[in-house]
Amino acid sequence: MASNPTTVATGSGGPAVDGQRPLRADALRNRARVLQAAEALFAAEGVGVPVDVIAEKAGVGVGTLYRHFPTKEKLYEAILIERIAGFTADARRRLGSENPGQAFFGFLEDLVAQSSLKRDLINAMAGAGVEFEVVAAEAKLALQAAVTDLLVVAQRAGSVRSDVTGPLVLSLIGATCVAADRPGQAASSNEMLAVVCDGLRVTGAGR
Repeated sequence: MASNPTTVATGSGGPAVDGQRPLRADALRNRARVLQAAEALFAAEGVGVPVDVIAEKAGVGVGTLYRHFPTKEKLYEAILIERIAGFTADARRRLGSENPGQAFFGFLEDLVAQSSLKRDLINAMAGAGVEFEVVAAEAKLALQAAVTDLLVVAQRAGSVRSDVTGPLVLSLIGATCVAADRPGQAASSNEMLAVVCDGLRVTGAGR
């Protein structure tokens, strides 16, 4: 698997990045500030934002930014991994909902709503020759497992058809996002998602 900035828990100190020794607390804060600033700027201005602008917004020097992310592609990777991990955590949080169907379909709505920046980053990484499927393989497997668990709970509650799987659901969501991005597309991602969700529901099940 290709190197990526996924953090790994360690016995002491902060997390390790790319198999290196754990980061100090101040280094962890700087890394988090860079990621937060980069994601905000990419969302507002696109992925072409200069590195020095990201560093300034994060309140760190350019050298500090490069110590954590030697290339802009590494920064793209880290943001993508963080976002996928966030989706996974969101799916896990919804598992204890009193309304499993609402939790499942609400997750899908939020996933589609938050996917535009991720697609921009994936396109930028593809242009730079970075294989996203390799970089994010571990994070995507974790997301798939969480979505599958959320789906199974909703199926047991009678809200979702029993013949669909977590990977199928994620494929449908991915296809919806890609289709909505096509030039001249008349339907919005929300409109497409509504049709997808209707197809996933058990006949007669409420929204």
